[in-house]
Amino acid sequence: MSTTKKNIIDRLGWLVLILALFFVVLIVRVGYIQSFQGEYYSKMSIRRTIKTDTIFANRGNIYATDGNLLATTMSKYTVRLDMVTIENKLFENKINALSDSLSVMFNRPSSYYRNYLRNAKRKKNRYLLLTRNIGYIDYARLKTFPILKLGPYKGGLITEQKNVRARPLGDLAVRTVGYSDYRGNVGIEGAYINYLKEHHGLRKQQKIAKGQWKPINDTNEREPKDGSDVVTTIDVNIQDVVHTALLEQLETFEADHGCAMVMETKTGEVKAIVNLGKYPNGDYFEKRNYAIYEAQEPGSTFKLASLLVGLEDKKVDTGNIIDTEKGRIKVYGRSIVDSHRGGYGKISLARAIEVSSNVGIAKMVMDAYKSNPQQFVDGIHKLGFGKKIGVPIKGEGQPFIPNPKYVKKGDPKSWNGLSLAWMAWGYGVKVTPLQLLTFYNAIANNGIMVKPRFIKELRNEGEVEKVFESEVLNDKIASKEVIDKLQHILKNVVVRGTAEKLYSPSFSMAGKTGTCQTEYWTGNTKYISSFVGFFPAENPKYSCIVVVNKPNKRMGYYGATVAAPVFKAIAQKIYTSSLKEKRASLETPILTSLEKEDQEYQQE
Repeated sequence: MSTTKKNIIDRLGWLVLILALFFVVLIVRVGYIQSFQGEYYSKMSIRRTIKTDTIFANRGNIYATDGNLLATTMSKYTVRLDMVTIENKLFENKINALSDSLSVMFNRPSSYYRNYLRNAKRKKNRYLLLTRNIGYIDYARLKTFPILKLGPYKGGLITEQKNVRARPLGDLAVRTVGYSDYRGNVGIEGAYINYLKEHHGLRKQQKIAKGQWKPINDTNEREPKDGSDVVTTIDVNIQDVVHTALLEQLETFEADHGCAMVMETKTGEVKAIVNLGKYPNGDYFEKRNYAIYEAQEPGSTFKLASLLVGLEDKKVDTGNIIDTEKGRIKVYGRSIVDSHRGGYGKISLARAIEVSSNVGIAKMVMDAYKSNPQQFVDGIHKLGFGKKIGVPIKGEGQPFIPNPKYVKKGDPKSWNGLSLAWMAWGYGVKVTPLQLLTFYNAIANNGIMVKPRFIKELRNEGEVEKVFESEVLNDKIASKEVIDKLQHILKNVVVRGTAEKLYSPSFSMAGKTGTCQTEYWTGNTKYISSFVGFFPAENPKYSCIVVVNKPNKRMGYYGATVAAPVFKAIAQKIYTSSLKEKRASLETPILTSLEKEDQEYQQE
C-alpha cells in the first residue's frame, strides 16, 4: 500500500509540476501578446465586430424640357431564402401557400415551386435564389407571402438591394440621354456625370447577437448626397413625332439606318434627336448617335454652301445663266451627271439649286474659282465647315474639307484636279448631320449661326444652379442680301423644285433635297437620302434634318422620295400641335356682367 501511495503522490507531483509549467507558459504568452501583439489582435477584433456600411445615394435625374423623366435611379431587389432558418413544421404547413403565391406572381406552375423549395430544404441550401432585379412594388408584394413575411430570422428572407439607372420613357432618345458605367461615358449622362454623380454616405455598425448589426452612433460618418439634376432641351412630344415618322420610313424603305433632328431656330435648342439602326432581326433601335458622330459626304444639300460662297464673294448672282448642256460634263475624264436625263439646258443659278443640277453648280464653282480654289475653300471654312462644333456630348464626327495647301501623291484626301468640281456638289467633303443642320439653321435665322444646345439648366436640390443661354458661333455668316436670296431659293425648292411634292398651300416649308452615292467603289452603289430645311418658311421657328442611309434601291433612294416625306410629316404635326395650343390659349371664356356678379356672390 505504501508503495502504491508513493507512486500516486509521485504522479500527482509530476502533474502539479506540468500544470505549473503550463500556467507559467500561459502567463508568459499572455504577457507577450499584450506587450507585443495587443495592437494587432485589437484591430482584428474591431474588424470582426465593427464594419463601415455604405449608405447609398442616388445619381441625379435627367429631365426633358417639359419635366418628363428621361433617366432616373431606381432600386432593384434580388431575393433569396435561407432554407435552414425555416423550421420544418412551418415549412410543411406553408409550402403550398407560398408556392401558389409565387406561381401567380412569376407565372410558373405551383408544382415547379414546391419541387424547387423541397429540394433546397433537403439540401440545406442557405442561399436559394427566388428572383432577381424586381422593382420595389413587386418586392413589397413578395414580402407579404407566407413564410417570407416572417422576415430574415424566422422566414429566412435574404434581400440584396442595388441602385440601377432606369429610363421611364423607354428608348426615347436613349443614345442622346446616354449612360456612364463600365461601357464608358456616353451622351448627356456621360458629359455631365461629374454633376449628376452621387456621393455615398458611410455609417459605422457594431455586430451584436445572432449576427445582427446596429449603428454605433446616431450620426453618420459621412452623409449621403444625391447627385444634381440636368434639364435637357428635349421636348418629349416632338421627340415622339420625329421617332414615329422616321421609323415608319426606315421600315418602308428597308434602310440600314437613319437619323432626324429638330432644332429651335433662334435658340439652337435641340428639341428632338432620333437615331435608329437596323438589327439583324429587322427591328430598329437607337444603336449609335448617327446625327452627332457620322461624318459622311452630304451630296446635294452642300450645294447651298457653294452658292453662298459665290454670292458672298460677288463672283456670281442667282440670276446668272448657266448652261447645264445635256446634263453631263467631264472633268479630268470623270463624269458629272444630272439626275434629269438630257439636263436642264440653260437655267439660272437659282433654278440650278431648285432642280439640284450637279452640272450647273459644278460649272459655277469651276468657272468662278478655277484660278483661285483657295478662296472658295476659305469661304467654306468661314461657314464653320471643316471643324467640330464642340458639343458637350462625346463622339462628334471629324468633318473634312479638302484644301489646296495639302497635296500629297497617293493620298485620297489630298487636293487634286477633281476636288474643286466635286466638293461644289457635296462630294469629297465630310460633315455630320448636326453640322449641316447648324448651317441651314443659320440661313433660317437670318445669318446668325447659333450653337446646338442640348442642356437647358442644371439644378441642385431643386434649385436652379445654372441656366444655359444661347451661344452665337457666327453673328453673320453672310450679308442680309445673300441670306434673303437663299431663303427665297429654299422656299422655291418646295414650291417648284425637287421637293415640290412637299408643297402645301396651308403650310409653308423650305429646304433642300440631297441624294448621295456611297460605296460606289465596291461595284454595288448604295445611297444616302437627305432633306434639310426649316418651317414655317416665313419667320421660321424650327429647322430640321432627315438622313436615311442605304434604303432599298428597288423601292427608291432620292432625297425627295425617301427623306423629304419624313420632314413634311414632322413639320405638319409640330405645326398642327402648336396651332392647337395657340387656339386653346385664346379660347378664354368671356363672362357677362351677370355671370361675374354670380361668381362674386358665390365667393361671398
